[in-house]
Amino acid sequence: MRQWVAEIAYDTFSGPKTVTETFYMPSVEDVREAVAKKGGYLLNVRPHERSPMERLLARSTWWQVQLLRGIHFRSTSTSPGVALWKIIQAETNPRRQNILAPAREALARGLGVIDALKALRIFDHGTLAILAASERANRLSEGIPHAIHSITQKRKNTRAIAATMSWLAIDVVMIVQSLFWGKDMVLEWFRGNAPTNPEELEKYERVVGNLELTWDVLIWLAFGTGLFLGWCVFSFWYNRGKTDWPTARMVRSIPLIGGYLRDLGFTDSMAAAARMLRSEVPIGETLEQSSEATTSPEVSEYWKASNVELRRGVNLGAALDRAPLTRAERLELASLSDLTQVATVMESIAEMRAAAAKTKHSMIVWIAFGLTGVFLAVAFGSAIYALTVMNMSMDSMMGGLLQGAI
Repeated sequence: MRQWVAEIAYDTFSGPKTVTETFYMPSVEDVREAVAKKGGYLLNVRPHERSPMERLLARSTWWQVQLLRGIHFRSTSTSPGVALWKIIQAETNPRRQNILAPAREALARGLGVIDALKALRIFDHGTLAILAASERANRLSEGIPHAIHSITQKRKNTRAIAATMSWLAIDVVMIVQSLFWGKDMVLEWFRGNAPTNPEELEKYERVVGNLELTWDVLIWLAFGTGLFLGWCVFSFWYNRGKTDWPTARMVRSIPLIGGYLRDLGFTDSMAAAARMLRSEVPIGETLEQSSEATTSPEVSEYWKASNVELRRGVNLGAALDRAPLTRAERLELASLSDLTQVATVMESIAEMRAAAAKTKHSMIVWIAFGLTGVFLAVAFGSAIYALTVMNMSMDSMMGGLLQGAI
Protein backbone atom coordinates (compact mmCIF):
# COMPACT_ATOMS: atom_id res chain seq x y z
CA MET A 1 0.00 0.00 0.00
CA ARG A 2 1.31 3.42 -0.92
CA GLN A 3 0.12 6.83 -2.02
CA TRP A 4 -0.13 7.66 -5.74
CA VAL A 5 -0.57 11.01 -7.43
CA ALA A 6 -2.65 10.70 -10.62
CA GLU A 7 -3.45 13.19 -13.34
CA ILE A 8 -6.96 12.43 -14.62
CA ALA A 9 -9.08 13.81 -17.46
CA TYR A 10 -12.88 13.97 -17.11
CA ASP A 11 -15.49 14.73 -19.78
CA THR A 12 -17.67 17.66 -18.75
CA PHE A 13 -20.36 19.76 -20.48
CA SER A 14 -17.77 22.48 -21.03
CA GLY A 15 -15.19 20.09 -22.46
CA PRO A 16 -12.39 17.89 -21.08
CA LYS A 17 -11.16 18.84 -17.61
CA THR A 18 -7.85 17.75 -16.08
CA VAL A 19 -7.51 17.29 -12.31
CA THR A 20 -4.87 15.86 -9.97
CA GLU A 21 -6.01 13.34 -7.35
CA THR A 22 -4.31 11.11 -4.80
CA PHE A 23 -4.97 7.41 -4.21
CA TYR A 24 -3.81 5.08 -1.46
CA MET A 25 -3.64 1.69 -3.17
CA PRO A 26 -1.29 -1.28 -3.65
CA SER A 27 -0.33 -0.77 -7.31
CA VAL A 28 -0.75 1.32 -10.46
CA GLU A 29 -3.28 -1.17 -11.85
CA ASP A 30 -5.52 -0.57 -8.84
CA VAL A 31 -5.32 3.15 -9.52
CA ARG A 32 -6.31 2.57 -13.17
CA GLU A 33 -9.34 0.54 -12.10
CA ALA A 34 -10.39 3.18 -9.58
CA VAL A 35 -10.11 5.95 -12.19
CA ALA A 36 -12.08 3.90 -14.72
CA LYS A 37 -14.87 3.34 -12.19
CA LYS A 38 -15.07 7.08 -11.66
CA GLY A 39 -15.47 7.61 -15.42
CA GLY A 40 -12.11 9.31 -15.91
CA TYR A 41 -9.10 8.80 -18.16
CA LEU A 42 -5.73 8.29 -16.48
CA LEU A 43 -3.12 10.56 -18.07
CA ASN A 44 -0.23 10.11 -15.67
CA VAL A 45 0.45 8.41 -12.34
CA ARG A 46 3.48 8.53 -10.05
CA PRO A 47 4.33 7.55 -6.48
CA HIS A 48 3.95 10.39 -4.02
CA GLU A 49 7.26 11.70 -2.68
CA ARG A 50 7.46 14.01 0.30
CA SER A 51 9.57 17.14 0.14
CA PRO A 52 12.48 17.53 2.63
CA MET A 53 10.42 19.96 4.72
CA GLU A 54 7.53 17.50 4.83
CA ARG A 55 9.86 14.70 5.92
CA LEU A 56 11.26 16.90 8.68
CA LEU A 57 7.79 17.86 9.89
CA ALA A 58 6.46 14.30 9.68
CA ARG A 59 9.33 12.97 11.78
CA SER A 60 8.88 15.66 14.41
CA THR A 61 7.93 14.00 17.70
CA TRP A 62 6.18 17.21 18.73
CA TRP A 63 3.79 16.96 15.80
CA GLN A 64 3.26 13.23 16.39
CA VAL A 65 2.26 13.93 20.00
CA GLN A 66 -0.10 16.72 18.91
CA LEU A 67 -1.78 14.40 16.40
CA LEU A 68 -2.31 11.67 19.01
CA ARG A 69 -3.58 14.18 21.55
CA GLY A 70 -6.07 15.47 18.98
CA ILE A 71 -7.36 11.94 18.34
CA HIS A 72 -7.56 11.27 22.09
CA PHE A 73 -9.47 14.48 22.77
CA ARG A 74 -12.00 13.95 19.98
CA SER A 75 -12.43 10.21 20.64
CA THR A 76 -14.23 10.96 23.91
CA SER A 77 -17.37 11.75 21.92
CA THR A 78 -16.82 9.69 18.76
CA SER A 79 -14.79 6.79 17.41
CA PRO A 80 -11.00 7.20 16.92
CA GLY A 81 -11.39 6.78 13.15
CA VAL A 82 -13.93 9.59 12.94
CA ALA A 83 -11.72 11.68 15.25
CA LEU A 84 -8.77 11.26 12.88
CA TRP A 85 -10.99 12.08 9.90
CA LYS A 86 -12.13 15.31 11.56
CA ILE A 87 -8.52 16.29 12.28
CA ILE A 88 -7.62 15.72 8.63
CA GLN A 89 -10.62 17.68 7.38
CA ALA A 90 -9.88 20.58 9.74
CA GLU A 91 -6.22 20.87 8.72
CA THR A 92 -5.44 24.01 6.70
CA ASN A 93 -1.64 23.85 6.46
CA PRO A 94 -0.73 22.58 2.93
CA ARG A 95 2.31 20.64 4.11
CA ARG A 96 0.37 18.90 6.87
CA GLN A 97 -2.46 18.20 4.45
CA ASN A 98 0.05 16.47 2.18
CA ILE A 99 1.45 14.44 5.09
CA LEU A 100 -2.05 13.42 6.21
CA ALA A 101 -3.19 12.54 2.69
CA PRO A 102 -2.34 8.79 2.97
CA ALA A 103 -4.43 8.53 6.15
CA ARG A 104 -7.33 10.31 4.47
CA GLU A 105 -7.18 7.92 1.53
CA ALA A 106 -7.00 4.91 3.86
CA LEU A 107 -10.03 6.05 5.86
CA ALA A 108 -11.94 6.86 2.67
CA ARG A 109 -11.39 3.28 1.49
CA GLY A 110 -12.88 1.94 4.72
CA LEU A 111 -9.65 0.94 6.49
CA GLY A 112 -9.31 1.27 10.26
CA VAL A 113 -7.59 4.00 12.25
CA ILE A 114 -4.46 1.88 12.85
CA ASP A 115 -4.10 1.22 9.12
CA ALA A 116 -4.49 4.95 8.54
CA LEU A 117 -1.79 5.77 11.10
CA LYS A 118 0.52 3.16 9.55
CA ALA A 119 -0.08 4.74 6.14
CA LEU A 120 1.35 8.02 7.43
CA ARG A 121 4.79 6.39 7.96
CA ILE A 122 5.65 8.80 10.76
CA PHE A 123 5.41 6.62 13.89
CA ASP A 124 7.99 4.06 14.96
CA HIS A 125 7.05 0.41 15.41
CA GLY A 126 6.95 0.62 19.20
CA THR A 127 4.37 3.40 19.14
CA LEU A 128 2.27 1.62 16.53
CA ALA A 129 2.46 -1.58 18.60
CA ILE A 130 1.01 0.18 21.64
CA LEU A 131 -1.77 1.70 19.56
CA ALA A 132 -2.51 -1.55 17.71
CA ALA A 133 -2.64 -3.53 20.96
CA SER A 134 -5.06 -1.03 22.48
CA GLU A 135 -7.19 -0.99 19.32
CA ARG A 136 -7.40 -4.79 19.29
CA ALA A 137 -8.74 -4.59 22.85
CA ASN A 138 -11.21 -1.83 21.89
CA ARG A 139 -9.39 0.55 24.24
CA LEU A 140 -7.52 2.80 21.86
CA SER A 141 -8.38 5.94 23.84
CA GLU A 142 -6.68 4.36 26.86
CA GLY A 143 -3.63 3.34 24.85
CA ILE A 144 -2.95 6.76 23.33
CA PRO A 145 -1.55 8.25 26.60
CA HIS A 146 0.83 5.27 26.83
CA ALA A 147 1.93 5.86 23.23
CA ILE A 148 2.51 9.56 23.97
CA HIS A 149 4.55 8.64 27.05
CA SER A 150 6.63 6.23 24.93
CA ILE A 151 7.30 8.95 22.33
CA THR A 152 8.31 11.55 24.93
CA GLN A 153 10.54 9.07 26.78
CA LYS A 154 12.35 8.10 23.59
CA ARG A 155 12.70 11.79 22.75
CA LYS A 156 14.34 12.41 26.13
CA ASN A 157 16.78 9.54 25.56
CA THR A 158 17.59 10.80 22.08
CA ARG A 159 18.16 14.33 23.35
CA ALA A 160 20.41 13.06 26.13
CA ILE A 161 22.57 11.14 23.65
CA ALA A 162 22.56 14.04 21.19
CA ALA A 163 23.58 16.55 23.87
CA THR A 164 26.41 14.33 25.10
CA MET A 165 27.69 13.58 21.62
CA SER A 166 27.46 17.25 20.61
CA TRP A 167 29.48 18.37 23.61
CA LEU A 168 32.12 15.72 22.92
CA ALA A 169 32.11 16.55 19.21
CA ILE A 170 32.84 20.22 19.91
CA ASP A 171 35.99 19.28 21.86
CA VAL A 172 37.12 16.87 19.16
CA VAL A 173 36.41 19.35 16.33
CA MET A 174 38.44 22.08 18.04
CA ILE A 175 41.43 19.76 18.50
CA VAL A 176 41.19 18.31 14.99
CA GLN A 177 40.84 21.78 13.50
CA SER A 178 44.04 22.87 15.23
CA LEU A 179 45.85 19.76 14.03
CA PHE A 180 44.50 20.02 10.48
CA TRP A 181 45.39 23.68 9.89
CA GLY A 182 48.59 23.76 11.93
CA LYS A 183 50.15 20.44 10.97
CA ASP A 184 51.77 21.51 7.68
CA MET A 185 53.09 24.76 9.15
CA VAL A 186 54.64 23.08 12.19
CA LEU A 187 56.14 20.19 10.23
CA GLU A 188 57.55 22.59 7.63
CA TRP A 189 59.22 24.58 10.42
CA PHE A 190 60.65 21.37 11.90
CA ARG A 191 62.08 20.27 8.56
CA GLY A 192 63.52 23.75 7.88
CA ASN A 193 65.31 23.82 11.22
CA ALA A 194 66.70 20.33 11.41
CA PRO A 195 69.94 19.66 13.32
CA THR A 196 73.15 19.47 11.33
CA ASN A 197 74.76 16.74 13.39
CA PRO A 198 74.24 13.41 11.54
CA GLU A 199 73.38 11.42 14.69
CA GLU A 200 70.98 14.08 15.96
CA LEU A 201 69.54 14.52 12.45
CA GLU A 202 68.64 10.82 12.19
CA LYS A 203 66.93 10.87 15.59
CA TYR A 204 65.24 14.16 14.76
CA GLU A 205 63.82 12.91 11.45
CA ARG A 206 62.51 9.74 13.14
CA VAL A 207 60.77 11.82 15.80
CA VAL A 208 59.26 14.20 13.24
CA GLY A 209 58.06 11.24 11.13
CA ASN A 210 56.35 9.67 14.16
CA LEU A 211 54.74 12.99 14.99
CA GLU A 212 53.43 13.41 11.43
CA LEU A 213 52.08 9.84 11.42
CA THR A 214 50.32 10.39 14.77
CA TRP A 215 48.66 13.58 13.58
CA ASP A 216 47.56 11.97 10.28
CA VAL A 217 46.01 9.04 12.16
CA LEU A 218 44.17 11.38 14.56
CA ILE A 219 42.85 13.56 11.76
CA TRP A 220 41.67 10.72 9.54
CA LEU A 221 40.21 8.85 12.50
CA ALA A 222 38.21 11.93 13.50
CA PHE A 223 37.00 12.53 9.94
CA GLY A 224 36.09 8.86 9.44
CA THR A 225 34.23 8.62 12.75
CA GLY A 226 32.41 11.89 12.08
CA LEU A 227 31.29 10.76 8.62
CA PHE A 228 30.15 7.39 9.94
CA LEU A 229 28.13 8.91 12.78
CA GLY A 230 26.65 11.55 10.49
CA TRP A 231 25.64 8.93 7.96
CA CYS A 232 24.06 6.75 10.69
CA VAL A 233 22.01 9.67 12.02
CA PHE A 234 20.80 10.60 8.53
CA SER A 235 20.07 7.00 7.59
CA PHE A 236 18.02 6.29 10.71
CA TRP A 237 16.13 9.55 10.27
CA TYR A 238 15.47 8.98 6.57
CA ASN A 239 14.48 5.31 6.94
CA ARG A 240 12.32 5.80 10.01
CA GLY A 241 9.43 3.34 9.93
CA LYS A 242 11.35 0.66 8.00
CA THR A 243 12.22 -2.63 9.65
CA ASP A 244 15.64 -3.29 8.15
CA TRP A 245 18.26 -1.67 5.90
CA PRO A 246 22.07 -1.90 5.51
CA THR A 247 22.99 0.85 8.00
CA ALA A 248 20.72 -0.64 10.67
CA ARG A 249 22.33 -4.07 10.21
CA MET A 250 25.77 -2.48 10.54
CA VAL A 251 24.82 -0.65 13.74
CA ARG A 252 23.21 -3.78 15.24
CA SER A 253 26.46 -5.67 14.69
CA ILE A 254 28.15 -3.42 17.28
CA PRO A 255 27.85 -5.55 20.48
CA LEU A 256 26.70 -2.99 23.06
CA ILE A 257 24.49 -0.99 20.69
CA GLY A 258 22.98 -4.18 19.26
CA GLY A 259 22.06 -5.31 22.79
CA TYR A 260 20.58 -1.90 23.54
CA LEU A 261 18.34 -2.01 20.45
CA ARG A 262 17.34 -5.60 21.24
CA ASP A 263 16.31 -4.60 24.78
CA LEU A 264 14.22 -1.74 23.40
CA GLY A 265 12.58 -4.16 20.96
CA PHE A 266 11.62 -6.57 23.73
CA THR A 267 10.40 -3.68 25.91
CA ASP A 268 7.95 -2.49 23.25
CA SER A 269 6.80 -5.90 22.03
CA MET A 270 6.45 -7.50 25.48
CA ALA A 271 4.42 -4.55 26.77
CA ALA A 272 2.16 -4.69 23.69
CA ALA A 273 1.69 -8.46 24.04
CA ALA A 274 0.80 -8.15 27.73
CA ARG A 275 -1.76 -5.44 26.99
CA MET A 276 -3.42 -7.57 24.31
CA LEU A 277 -3.49 -10.68 26.51
CA ARG A 278 -5.08 -8.79 29.39
CA SER A 279 -7.74 -7.62 26.95
CA GLU A 280 -8.38 -11.24 25.89
CA VAL A 281 -7.03 -10.90 22.37
CA PRO A 282 -6.43 -14.43 20.92
CA ILE A 283 -2.90 -15.65 21.66
CA GLY A 284 -2.07 -16.37 18.00
CA GLU A 285 -3.06 -12.88 16.94
CA THR A 286 -1.15 -11.46 19.90
CA LEU A 287 2.07 -13.17 18.85
CA GLU A 288 1.59 -12.05 15.25
CA GLN A 289 1.02 -8.43 16.26
CA SER A 290 3.98 -8.52 18.65
CA SER A 291 6.29 -9.56 15.81
CA GLU A 292 5.36 -6.31 14.06
CA ALA A 293 5.93 -4.20 17.16
CA THR A 294 9.68 -3.89 16.74
CA THR A 295 12.29 -3.00 14.12
CA SER A 296 14.73 -5.56 15.55
CA PRO A 297 14.71 -8.61 13.21
CA GLU A 298 16.01 -10.79 16.05
CA VAL A 299 13.08 -9.89 18.32
CA SER A 300 10.57 -10.14 15.47
CA GLU A 301 11.86 -13.60 14.60
CA TYR A 302 11.43 -14.65 18.24
CA TRP A 303 7.69 -13.91 18.11
CA LYS A 304 7.26 -15.53 14.69
CA ALA A 305 9.05 -18.70 15.77
CA SER A 306 6.98 -18.85 18.96
CA ASN A 307 3.79 -18.51 16.92
CA VAL A 308 4.86 -21.33 14.60
CA GLU A 309 5.58 -23.62 17.57
CA LEU A 310 2.24 -22.73 19.16
CA ARG A 311 0.37 -23.65 15.96
CA ARG A 312 2.12 -27.02 15.98
CA GLY A 313 0.48 -27.75 19.32
CA VAL A 314 3.43 -26.97 21.59
CA ASN A 315 2.62 -25.68 25.07
CA LEU A 316 2.55 -21.86 25.31
CA GLY A 317 5.33 -21.71 27.89
CA ALA A 318 7.54 -24.02 25.84
CA ALA A 319 6.81 -22.06 22.66
CA LEU A 320 7.94 -18.81 24.32
CA ASP A 321 10.96 -20.47 25.94
CA ARG A 322 13.65 -19.65 23.38
CA ALA A 323 16.56 -17.35 22.61
CA PRO A 324 17.31 -14.45 22.69
CA LEU A 325 15.60 -14.31 26.10
CA THR A 326 17.87 -14.66 29.11
CA ARG A 327 17.96 -17.82 31.21
CA ALA A 328 15.94 -16.22 34.03
CA GLU A 329 13.27 -14.99 31.60
CA ARG A 330 13.02 -18.39 29.94
CA LEU A 331 12.63 -20.19 33.26
CA GLU A 332 9.72 -17.92 34.19
CA LEU A 333 7.96 -18.44 30.85
CA ALA A 334 8.55 -22.22 30.79
CA SER A 335 6.62 -22.70 34.05
CA LEU A 336 3.47 -20.83 32.97
CA SER A 337 0.00 -22.38 33.00
CA ASP A 338 -2.56 -19.69 32.07
CA LEU A 339 -2.73 -16.46 30.04
CA THR A 340 -3.05 -14.23 33.10
CA GLN A 341 0.34 -15.37 34.31
CA VAL A 342 1.78 -14.88 30.82
CA ALA A 343 0.68 -11.24 30.77
CA THR A 344 2.17 -10.63 34.23
CA VAL A 345 5.51 -12.22 33.28
CA MET A 346 5.62 -10.30 30.00
CA GLU A 347 5.07 -7.03 31.83
CA SER A 348 7.89 -7.99 34.19
CA ILE A 349 10.18 -8.81 31.26
CA ALA A 350 9.30 -5.49 29.61
CA GLU A 351 10.26 -3.61 32.79
CA MET A 352 13.52 -5.55 33.17
CA ARG A 353 14.43 -4.98 29.54
CA ALA A 354 13.65 -1.27 29.91
CA ALA A 355 16.01 -1.12 32.92
CA ALA A 356 18.67 -3.04 30.98
CA ALA A 357 18.30 -0.64 28.04
CA LYS A 358 18.72 2.30 30.40
CA THR A 359 21.90 0.74 31.81
CA LYS A 360 23.30 0.11 28.33
CA HIS A 361 22.37 3.67 27.39
CA SER A 362 24.51 4.97 30.28
CA MET A 363 27.35 2.62 29.31
CA ILE A 364 27.28 3.87 25.72
CA VAL A 365 27.51 7.46 26.96
CA TRP A 366 30.41 6.70 29.33
CA ILE A 367 32.28 4.69 26.71
CA ALA A 368 31.88 7.66 24.35
CA PHE A 369 33.34 9.86 27.10
CA GLY A 370 36.21 7.43 27.58
CA LEU A 371 37.08 7.11 23.89
CA THR A 372 36.91 10.87 23.46
CA GLY A 373 39.15 11.28 26.50
CA VAL A 374 41.71 8.89 25.00
CA PHE A 375 41.59 10.79 21.70
CA LEU A 376 42.09 14.14 23.44
CA ALA A 377 44.89 12.69 25.59
CA VAL A 378 46.72 11.46 22.50
CA ALA A 379 46.17 14.81 20.79
CA PHE A 380 47.48 16.80 23.77
CA GLY A 381 50.31 14.31 24.21
CA SER A 382 51.36 14.76 20.60
CA ALA A 383 51.33 18.54 21.10
CA ILE A 384 53.66 18.18 24.09
CA TYR A 385 55.74 15.81 22.01
CA ALA A 386 55.94 18.52 19.34
CA LEU A 387 57.34 20.93 21.94
CA THR A 388 60.03 18.34 22.73
CA VAL A 389 60.93 18.19 19.05
CA MET A 390 61.06 21.96 18.96
CA ASN A 391 63.43 21.97 21.91
CA MET A 392 65.65 19.51 20.08
CA SER A 393 65.78 21.87 17.11
CA MET A 394 66.38 24.92 19.28
CA ASP A 395 69.17 23.16 21.20
CA SER A 396 70.82 22.23 17.92
CA MET A 397 70.55 25.82 16.65
CA MET A 398 71.96 27.25 19.88
CA GLY A 399 74.78 24.75 19.77
CA GLY A 400 75.61 25.77 16.22
CA LEU A 401 75.57 29.47 17.14
CA LEU A 402 77.86 28.92 20.13
CA GLN A 403 80.32 26.94 18.02
CA GLY A 404 80.29 29.69 15.40
CA ALA A 405 80.94 32.32 18.07
CA ILE A 406 83.92 30.38 19.45
